[in-house]
Amino acid sequence: MKFITAIIKPFRLDDVREALTALGIEGLTVTEVRGYGRQKGHTEIYRGTEYAVNFLPKVKVEVAVSDDAADKALEAITTAARTGQIGDGKIFVYDLLQATRIRTGETGDEAL
Repeated sequence: MKFITAIIKPFRLDDVREALTALGIEGLTVTEVRGYGRQKGHTEIYRGTEYAVNFLPKVKVEVAVSDDAADKALEAITTAARTGQIGDGKIFVYDLLQATRIRTGETGDEAL
């Protein structure tokens, strides 16, 4: 099993969710986060005053998938989240040692 964490632009979330749903991936977790990478933030003007925004709003999408579905899920997220602009985000893939569905006690791939 694999655990995929993707940090993406907030307005690409629906596209990513639809792409994963099309693969048959039924569950994911979404968290609103803030951060920066190569973008280094930006400046904004509010009521005539310029100020720096160092941490940009992003969305963290987390999904657990079987080993067989990992490459397809990675490709689906990459394609759906890509705008071609700086700040599109990053995807991290981890080995997932164990998963348990609390309600039924199912473990492994059956729990996903």
